[in-house]
Amino acid sequence: MPTKIARIRAQSYLEPHWRDLFSNENMPIDVIISPEIEVGEMVLRRLELPGAFDTVSFADGEAVVAGVSCDENCPIVDTPLNQLTDLFPDLKAVVVGIYRGGKLFVPRSSDQMLVGDIAYFVAARDQVRRTLGIFGHEEREANRVVISGGGNIGLYVARELEKRQRSAKIKLIEQNRSRAIEIADQLERSVVLHGSALDEDLLREADTPDADTLVAVTNNDEVNVLSCVLARRFGVQNTLALVNNRAYPDLARSLGIAAHVNPRQITVSKILQHVRRGRIRGVHSVQNGLAEVIEAEALETSPLVGRPLREIELSDDMRIGAILRGGELIIPRGNTQVQAHDRVIIFAMQKAVKQVEQMFRVSIEFF
Repeated sequence: MPTKIARIRAQSYLEPHWRDLFSNENMPIDVIISPEIEVGEMVLRRLELPGAFDTVSFADGEAVVAGVSCDENCPIVDTPLNQLTDLFPDLKAVVVGIYRGGKLFVPRSSDQMLVGDIAYFVAARDQVRRTLGIFGHEEREANRVVISGGGNIGLYVARELEKRQRSAKIKLIEQNRSRAIEIADQLERSVVLHGSALDEDLLREADTPDADTLVAVTNNDEVNVLSCVLARRFGVQNTLALVNNRAYPDLARSLGIAAHVNPRQITVSKILQHVRRGRIRGVHSVQNGLAEVIEAEALETSPLVGRPLREIELSDDMRIGAILRGGELIIPRGNTQVQAHDRVIIFAMQKAVKQVEQMFRVSIEFF
């Protein structure tokens, strides 16, 4: 039987009393994806770790994969990656991908990061902030947040921030008057303002010049990008724009917008998790599908099992970032051996994804 996946935008369908609707007796759907909630969670992760973007958790939350910009203040540019291991021997983090000049690649140990690069790293959950600090990003968790757009995503982010971060000061700007009134009734501590996020007077009224972060999540890419640009003019250090257009992320970065979220990429990542072959537990698409981060369970029959990694001929287009074994996260070295039932996190360029699937597939000898 094929796996049936449904993308559902109306969040009311996710409530418990609708659960029977998607049962085998009624409408047999195996996986439900809510893009608004997935995007909202991505925004919340960015607010928690403002120095990073594209932050995704793997291995039951024990590992985090994040992208980070290497700017002039990054103290480890021009340093070969193998020297970083010597400089920080106890750091549970490894650089697995570099995006430079419109191209993404898996770095070798002799490669170094340059100013303007975006580096993707895998790190233990409790070492993400330290890793960001090593890259020169010491930004604190956002506490004063202005949200542009009170649709499903903006409302979800405001509501969850109220729950998770009691000290957060939240201002939300919504263009539609009746929607502004509706969401004001649903929020406890957030201040809802009616008007355009491109109105400089309204941005001042929302205390944007004092905000840590402006999050632009209207349903219009151009409004999101421009409101972030305005916020940058006010002196807001961190801005985050929701962009659907594939061409906009590079434009946003050139305008000084610190981060972006792409609903399509997030939805594709969730779907890939269920269509990839083999014991795949998690997938995240990187840079519009140029690469994937894949978490997979190693079986006894996997060619990775039982030999030191340095003896295994892995493609240059993939890199093992971390291994979860018995609740402990291991950053692999040349002498590390993968064991059966380990969960392995791999950064793979698109052309190497099939090889990753092959390494983790259930072979006939397994039965």
